[in-house]
Amino acid sequence: MRAGDSSLAARPGAWNELALTLPVFLTYQIGVVFLNVRNATDLVTERLLQVSHGDRRAYLEITAAVGLATIAVFAALGRGQVIRFGKLVQTCVEGATYAMAMGTASSWVVGKLFAGPRAAVVNGPLSGVVMSLGAGFYEELAFRVLLFGLGAKLLVWAFCGQRVAFVREAPPLDLGAMVVMSIWAIVSAAVFSGMHYVGPLGDPPDVRSFVARAVLGIALTLVYSTRGFAAAVWTHALYDIWVLVC
Repeated sequence: MRAGDSSLAARPGAWNELALTLPVFLTYQIGVVFLNVRNATDLVTERLLQVSHGDRRAYLEITAAVGLATIAVFAALGRGQVIRFGKLVQTCVEGATYAMAMGTASSWVVGKLFAGPRAAVVNGPLSGVVMSLGAGFYEELAFRVLLFGLGAKLLVWAFCGQRVAFVREAPPLDLGAMVVMSIWAIVSAAVFSGMHYVGPLGDPPDVRSFVARAVLGIALTLVYSTRGFAAAVWTHALYDIWVLVC
């Protein structure tokens, strides 16, 4: 089954991933410069502002250029594929379902607690939405795609001599590779949780919120591994909107 297959079980193809995640990226990048908020994992905005010398017009032009470059990358990855509206809707619905399930799971594991960024750093619902979109995009890119995804590929290859491919038609991994990936999923989820307490935008250390975020990190890793980057982005963003705005 191809990645671009329209069946419910298929992961979104490259063009669908672009259609689902590029608006999240652009909305966040435009929102932060006008609302003066920023996600702690976002290392891009500050650099763009430095390059544009604080000029909003130049910043927006550079952001548009980054968006066009992203489209070019996905165009190369999505050759022979098409955007499927049904798959876009399905992925958004999946994200909402997974977000509700994650909230229930984290509450069950550590009791009722606020597991997202502190409400004090959010100035109104619009800022909360923008911050949630930034968390969904940048944290999934950093912790699921780069930390877990690339890390799993390297570790499984180094210890088990197998290649990991996060696609439906990839060959099955043996037990040793699955153990390595499972351990790495827990480690990367712990790193994901711990990063929420680092830096000037970080929260005060708290064991319960650390465990809750780690549980959410494991859940998001599972979503990314089985349903793709776009599903993880929307799951994360919608969960944070639920926590920060609703």
